[in-house]
Amino acid sequence: MEKTCQAYMEQTLCWTSSLLIDRFQSLLHVYGWLVSPWMAKVLVCLEEAGVEYEVVPLSLTNGDHRRPEHLARNPFGQIPVLEDGDLTLYQSHAIARYVLGKHKPELLGLGEGGSVEESAMVDMWVEVETHQYEAAVKPIVWHCLVHQHVGLDSDQGVVDESLEKLRAVLEVYEARLSSAGRYSYLAGGGGGDRVSLADLSHVPLMHYFTATEYGGVLGEYPRVKAWWEALLARPSVKKVIAVMPTDFGFGSGSLL
Repeated sequence: MEKTCQAYMEQTLCWTSSLLIDRFQSLLHVYGWLVSPWMAKVLVCLEEAGVEYEVVPLSLTNGDHRRPEHLARNPFGQIPVLEDGDLTLYQSHAIARYVLGKHKPELLGLGEGGSVEESAMVDMWVEVETHQYEAAVKPIVWHCLVHQHVGLDSDQGVVDESLEKLRAVLEVYEARLSSAGRYSYLAGGGGGDRVSLADLSHVPLMHYFTATEYGGVLGEYPRVKAWWEALLARPSVKKVIAVMPTDFGFGSGSLL
């Protein structure tokens, strides 16, 4: 009887372990650190799509992104990296488009109610986010929030120049969101009321920017401010930014 029970327990443990392994392998895995704006872009999209995933934390301070096992995932030594079965992807927008295309295409302007034209508008505003908005806001965030923790001086000239560029970008956004008095979101899908990747991709750096002494600039653009507040109200955004301390984890000691 004792041998029978032991055999049953061993079989049960083996079966349970097999289930856990299968579950782990079936999940999407995202490698990186949570404070990264580019990691956050991917996580917001995963949350919006309702996809189960596992964050595999890497240590920036320990140089995990430069170790051979990570370079095998991304030869450029960057994060985030997504693994979905045999598929490995890097570059945050490529990952976001893959996740949404597979699980929630309407956020790309596709699927039910979407169109090629709407999808093109989403793509266009994602490019604007990268080449106009990020290019203007990132130096402000870096000089105001990051440099003080890594032994670098903040260059006020760079901040002032970037702030001027950001204001020019936000003027374009204000005009877009005021178009015909109806656009709540940038791509204009669903009569202007449908959120998309074009909007969500702005969340991480805007989260950090509003924590700087210049965050009040948004108040100069009422439609932009309302757009940002609508994004902040989304459960996906709340969940992701909750683990993004505005000192990037340096001051709080939570940096990986």
